[in-house]
Amino acid sequence: MDKIKGEIMEKNTKFASKVKSIRERQQMSIEELADKSGVKLDVLQAMEDGEIIPSLTPLTKMARALGVRLGTFLDDVPQMGPVVVRGGKPDNVFYFSGREDVTDDSNLEFHALGAGKIDRNIDPFIIDIDSKEEEYNLSSHEGEEFIYVLEGEIEVEYGKDKFTVEKGDSIFYDSVVPHHLHSTGKPAKILAVLYTPF
Repeated sequence: MDKIKGEIMEKNTKFASKVKSIRERQQMSIEELADKSGVKLDVLQAMEDGEIIPSLTPLTKMARALGVRLGTFLDDVPQMGPVVVRGGKPDNVFYFSGREDVTDDSNLEFHALGAGKIDRNIDPFIIDIDSKEEEYNLSSHEGEEFIYVLEGEIEVEYGKDKFTVEKGDSIFYDSVVPHHLHSTGKPAKILAVLYTPF
C-alpha cells in the first residue's frame, strides 16, 4: 500500500508543479490565491509542494480564482486539432481524493480525455472509483457535471436526494448544488464531463 501511495504522490508531483507555475505566471502570491479561492493557505502550500492528494473542490475553486479551466492544471502540450485517445486509457493519469478532508489517500483515478485541447469548454474524464466511502462531505462549485456509468454502480448524493446510478445509466446536474459521488461498494468506472466556468 505504501508503494502504491508513493507512486501516486510521484505522479502528482508533475501536477503540483503545473499548479504552482500557473499561479506564478499570473504573478499571484500563494496568500492571494488562498484569499481569492477560499482554499486554506496550508492546503495550497502542501498541494504545491506535492505533499497531498487534492480533491476536485479546491482545484475547481483555484482554477476559477486563477481564471483558467480546471483542465489547464492537467494539460501538457497544447493541441490545435482534435485530441484522440485510443482504448479509453490516455497517458495522462491523475489521482485525487474524493474528500476535501482526506489528503493522504486517493480513491479516484482520473484519465484525462481532453488534455491539451486548446479553447475547450468542457473537461471529459474516465474515472476509476476505487471503493465506497463511508464518511464524506458534500461539496459544490460552479458549473455542470454529466456522469455516465461504464462499470459498476455509484451513488450520487445531490442536495437532500440520493440517486443510485448503474452501468448504462447517466446523471446530469448543476454542480453548484452540494453533491458527492462514490461507488456503492465495489470499484466503478465512469465517464465524467465537467463544465466549470472561469
